[in-house]
Amino acid sequence: MADERAAEPPREDPRQKERLLKGARKVLLILLVVAIIVAIIGVSYRLVSRSHLKKRTAADAEVTVTTTKPTASQADNELVLPGTVVAYMEAPIYARTSGYLLSWYTDIGARVHKGDLLAEIDTPEVDRELAQARADLDTTAANSHLAQTTNARWQGLLAKQAVSKQDADEKAGDAAAKLATEASARQNVRRLLDLEGFRRVVAPFDGIVTARNTDVGALINAGESNGASLFTLADIHLLRIYAQVPEPYAAATRAGLPAELHFTEHPGETFAAQTMRTANALDPASRTLQVELQLNNSSGGLYPGAYAEIHFKLPSNRKTLRVPSNTILFRDTGVQVATVDASNTIKLKTVTQGRDFGQSIEILDGLGADDRVVVNPPDSIEDGLKVRIAPSPSQKDQGQGGGSGQKNQAGADNAAGDSRTQTKESPL
Repeated sequence: MADERAAEPPREDPRQKERLLKGARKVLLILLVVAIIVAIIGVSYRLVSRSHLKKRTAADAEVTVTTTKPTASQADNELVLPGTVVAYMEAPIYARTSGYLLSWYTDIGARVHKGDLLAEIDTPEVDRELAQARADLDTTAANSHLAQTTNARWQGLLAKQAVSKQDADEKAGDAAAKLATEASARQNVRRLLDLEGFRRVVAPFDGIVTARNTDVGALINAGESNGASLFTLADIHLLRIYAQVPEPYAAATRAGLPAELHFTEHPGETFAAQTMRTANALDPASRTLQVELQLNNSSGGLYPGAYAEIHFKLPSNRKTLRVPSNTILFRDTGVQVATVDASNTIKLKTVTQGRDFGQSIEILDGLGADDRVVVNPPDSIEDGLKVRIAPSPSQKDQGQGGGSGQKNQAGADNAAGDSRTQTKESPL
């Protein structure tokens, strides 16, 4: 019996089993609560992160721009234009007869007066033609004299009714024809004499020989053709300076307007010139007005063909604005600038461009003095675009200075606190 009791398994305690079940339920409940809390925290973190990402994406989507304000400018400032200097009179000298150059007497740089001999041309063919024309003139003169004598005799016979009127008229007509032939031959001789006179190439006015394009023995062809001029003569006692004035300043440019000229070969010197005339019409291709100035060059120190910088003082009280050159947009609609309004929204404005000063551009119309103009605007910029204004360097410096000042002040306060602490602790 004792062995049978020992072989029986021990009975489970119902209370203990119930306690184990309750403990397992508590553990499961705690794990469930922890899991729910972890899920809530994770979802909340993701929502917050998504909100931050959305805000940051929206902020990054805004274009950051730098702005500047136009500066005031007076339209009566100097208008500086390039000028082309030419001689008061300049003419290429061509030959009017054919032959070979016999000799030349003036070279480049020579000062000549009107009528001075520049060169001589050997014209053997013209000489022979002149001799032939003179012989023809003698023949026609003899025939004409005979026809006149015959006509006079026949007219006398007609008065006595010894010949018919028809025969007398024929003799009169023949005499008139011979007389005309004589006149033609005489004019031909004069023409060849003129060609003979063109053997001597003379100066048409006082001036300086600026080019000699021939030499002894060169073949000379009569007439004007490219590169066939014998000499080039220029009168430089006065110089003409031509400039192209932009359309916005054409109305203020009139005859009598003074100007100053600057030449690179004369640094530091200014030359007074005066506007003599204008074209009174704009060039349709460039929309500019051609003006002519004259400068006294009696000393001969200036040369035609030089580059001149013309400084005009235009009489006007109109105020204009200037903007940096890197704010200008060139588009199909014209010259534009991008401005930023009070709500940081882009507004494109079409402006009228004036003078180009290199680093700045003059604006005649279309822009206000208080407008905020975008510097280096991108090509994609358009009306209605929201932008963010980048702080100017001065604002950045002020911000950094304020921060350093606060840090310095905090350091000073800490130092003062340390000194006060040491003062209190030192008696101990």
